[in-house]
Amino acid sequence: MRRALPACALAALLAAGPAAAVPGIDEPDTVKVNAIRNPEIHTYKAVLAGLDSFDQHHALAPNVAELRFRIRPRGGAGLPQAPRVRIEGDHDFILPLDLDASHRFSVPRSEAAEDAHGEVVLNQKRKFYRIHPDVRTPGLPANVRRLGDLRLECKTMVAIAKEEIPLFWVLTINSLLLTRDWCNFTHKEAMPDWGFDSDAPLVGAILQEGNRSKLLKTDGDRFSVALGDTSWGDDALVELEFAPAPGAPAP
Repeated sequence: MRRALPACALAALLAAGPAAAVPGIDEPDTVKVNAIRNPEIHTYKAVLAGLDSFDQHHALAPNVAELRFRIRPRGGAGLPQAPRVRIEGDHDFILPLDLDASHRFSVPRSEAAEDAHGEVVLNQKRKFYRIHPDVRTPGLPANVRRLGDLRLECKTMVAIAKEEIPLFWVLTINSLLLTRDWCNFTHKEAMPDWGFDSDAPLVGAILQEGNRSKLLKTDGDRFSVALGDTSWGDDALVELEFAPAPGAPAP
């Protein structure tokens, strides 16, 4: 049971969102957040920490041009209707961010946003949706994830979390894990797994590199992989097997 404690504590804290408040906005052509109670929010300072981590560890995914973020549903919620994301801050600072068809977007570096103590705000309830780093090497099929991409995604997510959770918890987790590198820690003989979202419910996931493979744990639309296991290189691939869509004929 003690082996699971650090991983459980870490997962619980990373799943917790910030509790910032959002001022009402009345402009007709801007994101409407005043009617949304507890929207999904990240401080711009925390997002900058994620961008810095992406640049620092870019060698893990050298073919990924920039860090992007993605809107993901929580707890079985469907994809959001008319999602909008922007940076807003003091003195009526507003910077809309462009979303692609997959609900992904990038966040620019902006001294103005930093000076305005900006926040990245999604016009959807935090209860149902969240904003998450998304690192994907171009050219891979939709059901394939590269291990180096997942490692870099983890590092950016942790960098953001460290800026948003209280310093007490950062120091506590560092002590529990005996390292500041939350993505690559080991606990005695155990190699903790990190969970990642897939784009659809799963029936299986396999980690492959060269002539060897390993069956990974799956749970609904999530799969788990031990990022700290250095016996697997960054170019190892996770192949996901999606469950058939309801009403689809069996293969």
